[in-house]
Amino acid sequence: MRNRQQGRVIVGFLAAPVILYTVFVASPYVQAFYIALTDWRGLSAEVEVIGLANFAELSGDPVFWKALLNNLVLLVTLPVVTIGVALFLAFMLNAAGGPRSGEIRGVRGAGFYRVVYFFPYILSIAIIGVLWTNIYNPINGLLNGALRAVGLGGIQPSWLGDEKLAFWAVLAVLVWNGVGFYVVLFTAGIKAIPASMLEAAVLDGASRSQIFFRITIPLIWENIRTATVYLGIAALDAFAVVQIMTGGGPNDSTQVGSFYLYQNAFSYGRFGYASAMGVVLFVVTLALSAFTLRATRKERIEF
Repeated sequence: MRNRQQGRVIVGFLAAPVILYTVFVASPYVQAFYIALTDWRGLSAEVEVIGLANFAELSGDPVFWKALLNNLVLLVTLPVVTIGVALFLAFMLNAAGGPRSGEIRGVRGAGFYRVVYFFPYILSIAIIGVLWTNIYNPINGLLNGALRAVGLGGIQPSWLGDEKLAFWAVLAVLVWNGVGFYVVLFTAGIKAIPASMLEAAVLDGASRSQIFFRITIPLIWENIRTATVYLGIAALDAFAVVQIMTGGGPNDSTQVGSFYLYQNAFSYGRFGYASAMGVVLFVVTLALSAFTLRATRKERIEF
């Protein structure tokens, strides 16, 4: 009787969240698969099923393939650069003070630095987009102004107007925005490592780099693995920054799948075609997440 009452209470608490999730999250996903097989324009009540025609058109769409290529480049570069910088900063904040009497010391004011690094992450993505658009302004932007101030006035790139630079300028903003969060994540992992283990390594004569590569990274591997998945998903999105800063230009050099999907749905009224893109991106994201989790799986180290 008591177990039955507990079951009713659990069901009562879970019913509302499950219903809301089903209606507002799961249901749209399922509907997208059906809409991808139609020519629905978004506002019309008339829908004609056209089978795989949207997917056939998608396979020959050069802009979509360009967007997907940009997403794949982000998929490689964004996690590598962000995790690399965040790991370096987190380890330096906790170990840059060097060994003293068999101890690993962090830098003075490490807490303040963590707050500074984390600050960009709490900013609205709209603020970040507008802020960096102004920084990259070729006429009166902060970046070109700094180049002029140090005597490099002859080097005045159009950061967001040059096809060769725009993509990398957007990537830099994505790294700047996310690195602080992962500094905090990795710092939490480093602080969970028993001090006795680090002290033993110092007493055995291990250098700072040996402690980093042979002790720190293996012991916070689960944190790194989680960060890789999160950043991989972010790399397959990047919608807001692209929309605000470049609109996919110049000449689709910064185009990404999510923004091209948005354009087709809400600018061109091609919801069926956009849903086909959504299905492809969903499958790609799911497959890459599963691959990443499997490829980075290691035997858990207990400490």
